[in-house]
Amino acid sequence: QVRLVESGGGLVQAGGSLRLSCAASGRTFSTDTMGWFRQAPGKEREFVSAISQNGPVTYTRYGDSVKGRFTISRDNAKNTVSLQMNSLKPEDTAVYYCVADQTYGSRWPNEYKYWGQGTQVTVSS
Repeated sequence: QVRLVESGGGLVQAGGSLRLSCAASGRTFSTDTMGWFRQAPGKEREFVSAISQNGPVTYTRYGDSVKGRFTISRDNAKNTVSLQMNSLKPEDTAVYYCVADQTYGSRWPNEYKYWGQGTQVTVSS
């Protein structure tokens, strides 16, 4: 059974940093896209970031609202993906979901089969 388990969420003041991690089990995702979406109350799920690997080349993609502030990385040996979030803003408050599938870096949530349960990130002003 495939599982994605997020950790690292919490409460932080605006301007602060958090690091989210996601551990995958049940299968290896080394050749798949792994990434993050988020959903704030009353809003649709929003693409945050994705990371794909094609041989030795790693591709990253970011949503416009997080470019320059968030950094995604992966450790294929550990089957994990992380999201370093800096300069956090109150509008970053949301539940953050880890995703994985063979999507070639897609920003569309419907293209991901595997989802974690989510971790809450709250940024206070």
